[in-house]
Amino acid sequence: MIRIAVFPNKGKSKSREILERIIKFCCGKNIQLILTREDANFFHHPELYCESQIDLALSIGGDGTLLSVIRTFVEQSIPVCGINLGTLGFLADIETHELESRLEKILNSDFRIEKRLLISAFVRHEKNPEEKILLGNAINDIVVTKSGVARMLKIDLGIDGTHLVKCQADGIIVSTPTGSTAYSLSAGGPIMNSNIRALLLTPICAHTFQLRPMVLNEHDIVSIKVEAGPREILVTFDGQQSSAIEVGDELIVERAETAAKIIRFEDKDFYSVLKTKLL
Repeated sequence: MIRIAVFPNKGKSKSREILERIIKFCCGKNIQLILTREDANFFHHPELYCESQIDLALSIGGDGTLLSVIRTFVEQSIPVCGINLGTLGFLADIETHELESRLEKILNSDFRIEKRLLISAFVRHEKNPEEKILLGNAINDIVVTKSGVARMLKIDLGIDGTHLVKCQADGIIVSTPTGSTAYSLSAGGPIMNSNIRALLLTPICAHTFQLRPMVLNEHDIVSIKVEAGPREILVTFDGQQSSAIEVGDELIVERAETAAKIIRFEDKDFYSVLKTKLL
């Protein structure tokens, strides 16, 4: 039996319809569908609530919903597949018109699992520089930025222990190749094939000609020390979760030990999706 957890975005009006189609497809098949208690009550399927180990997870929504589900299960090494209800859906691999045919492929194990780079951010507070504290992980990007005021950040940037540059900017984006088509792209960064093993560093409105988007080795460690800026400085993970740091703190971004697992299908590759979604 395949145990599949389903995570519908309750803010999407079509989520209920898609969930019902999934339930209908799975009826009589060797599949156990699982919802959280909250989702089971919201969508009026209390019989689907179960606390059990799962084999894979389905998200119903956009890329944001998929990213949230991936972060939930990344430490358990559980693969996730997205059903796209968003406007772009670069990561979500199932469109609504192909739902049943893709579920059939999943049932028959006719898919591949792509392991995507995951990045982690740690902070060393100025008052206690010896302690390295994990703030969070991201599949797309980790962003250091100011909050709510026009004042720029004064940033001291280093890579692998080498001081690179001091500059003023609105912020810095450290992204994975998966995230190269997200915020980094809007800030002027390049598009990278999602299977490239590298990191991408993109400044946000840097007030200097010395710093441009850079492609780094996947093992490089990025050090970002904020020397001056507004009272509140935010570190954001995939645009969904954030932590505050203070002037004088050092943020360290590096490749995580674990990888994100995303379900993909053989008839879709990076460039066909790129052509459909962005070009």
